[in-house]
Amino acid sequence: MADFPSKVTTETSSPQAQASQQGGNSLRGLAANATAGMDMSFIKSVPAVLMIIESVLGLLHWALIASTYYTAVPAYGWVMFVAVTMWILTTILFFMILFGVQRKLPSVPWTLTLMLYNASATVLYLTAFLANAASVHPYRFSIFYGHMAAAAFFGAVVTIAYGASAYFSYLDWKGDGGNAATSTVPT
Repeated sequence: MADFPSKVTTETSSPQAQASQQGGNSLRGLAANATAGMDMSFIKSVPAVLMIIESVLGLLHWALIASTYYTAVPAYGWVMFVAVTMWILTTILFFMILFGVQRKLPSVPWTLTLMLYNASATVLYLTAFLANAASVHPYRFSIFYGHMAAAAFFGAVVTIAYGASAYFSYLDWKGDGGNAATSTVPT
């Protein structure tokens, strides 16, 4: 035992990492890591604003229907399926783009994927809106008539928002991002 050094360091990480693990600046470090991975320019873009509108109004759309006795009319099963599915997928897609997952998956053609997603969401929401609007009549003398009429209105607004997203994603897909002559501007 005499040849064992008197001072042995058994640290496996830096002192800052140990302090953050012990609760020193863990919340501040977590917030810095989360915002470092976020694409803040995306939040200010038109597609992001449209995705936020689609998520908020889509949630309102299916919440209005879910708060009623919607199983009495079979068409509302389709409306609820489309509304909830598109709300979940749009919310997931928003956070994927916000946190830059598309940069980690370069093999996926994201502009084409977004265009196809928004176009199909527009078509699905159009059919759901039409089913919703056509099925309001049975609730005419019910206390749920206002809910169903408002849901039809918000279904139309969300359909328009998805249509605008499809248009902007088409412009992005068709745009001059792939043209080397316009994307390399000397400064």
